[in-house]
Amino acid sequence: MTELATRAQAFGLIAEGVAAGLSAPWRLYLARGCRYLSLNVGDRQEWNSWRTHLGCPELSVRVYDAGGEIRRASVAEVVLDGCRISVELVEEVSTEDLDQLLTTEPTSAEPEEK
Repeated sequence: MTELATRAQAFGLIAEGVAAGLSAPWRLYLARGCRYLSLNVGDRQEWNSWRTHLGCPELSVRVYDAGGEIRRASVAEVVLDGCRISVELVEEVSTEDLDQLLTTEPTSAEPEEK
């Protein structure tokens, strides 16, 4: 694709990914003027697939409190022909997940023997 100057070209980029076997994003936002395209996906595997497919070099993770629920937003971005494309995954996490981020040796997911 040489440019993302039109809505059809931006949606064509998504159609190419789906045709290549990627899951369709559950939400898609295209800003007026085709200068920002945002894809929201349902799980980490879809997020990794889309960011790899688009070649997103910019990655960021944000953890925040959303009214008593802790969420982690993972965002991958790339700029193609002046259009910023982001792939976003929002996950609910528990405090145990946060503890895993802070420890140098994560605990095993295997249950302890009694």
